[in-house]
Amino acid sequence: MQVYRRMDAGTGKPSPEERAVVPHHLLDVCEPTGAFSASEFACCAQALVGEIRRRGRVPIIVGGTGLYLRAFLKGRLAGTGGDPVIRARLRREAEATGSPGLHERLAALDPATAARVHPRDLFRIVRALELLEVTGRRPSEIRPDLWEAPRLYVSAMLVLTRDRQELDRLIDERARTMWEGGLVEEVRRLLAEGYGPDLPAFRSLGYRQAVAHLQARLTEAQALLQMQRATRQYARRQLIWFRREPAAEWVTVHGWDWVEPLAEQLVARLAPQQAPADAPAIELRTPNVE
Repeated sequence: MQVYRRMDAGTGKPSPEERAVVPHHLLDVCEPTGAFSASEFACCAQALVGEIRRRGRVPIIVGGTGLYLRAFLKGRLAGTGGDPVIRARLRREAEATGSPGLHERLAALDPATAARVHPRDLFRIVRALELLEVTGRRPSEIRPDLWEAPRLYVSAMLVLTRDRQELDRLIDERARTMWEGGLVEEVRRLLAEGYGPDLPAFRSLGYRQAVAHLQARLTEAQALLQMQRATRQYARRQLIWFRREPAAEWVTVHGWDWVEPLAEQLVARLAPQQAPADAPAIELRTPNVE
């Protein structure tokens, strides 16, 4: 979501002061009307890694969207770029009949995939049906071949996690800070400028609840509670996703006094490592990072 321009209050973008200390990339690269896929992210990020390394600096990949990370590490979805016409048609059908109707169709065509997807998870239902039409194969059958071979060697992959109660409390606090820090006003301004409430960008956490509030479908208190609950649920799905990454090293943190000690440990531990001969390494070795 940080790729969208003028969507700041609900995306947690680094502040100008933080960007002045450490350069950040792939922020504010497209309009809210645009679409930004995992494949596009992978292409842009891999190009940036090369540029950063040519300047003698060290790239650090930061974020929590597992699909985008996997696309970055493995190149792109192999042969499955999708079809926007099919996708739009399926979404129109969902608007008319609801996502459970599409889920029933998916269950008839690919029971294994349908069993993994919630009947109201419209994004994944549409994606699965789209893949089926584009490739002529069941998504459950092509899943093992979905990704290209890895292109990048990474020195370390860290997953930071917290005690569940502490994590939930911090998520609720962060959502409230975003809500009270201008999220509703930001959405109100974008809608007033002609951006449609059905844009994909407005389906994200916080933004869809703000739209519902401004359309009088939710009170402010209801919208904030829904945003907090949906974010906690998303965090749980993140943990499930990263448990599938065999190279991930899990680090449990508490409070906020862990940042500098952990950074010092990493710099000390990640001495130059031998990468495969044909794979450019991404290493955390010096403070000279982007």
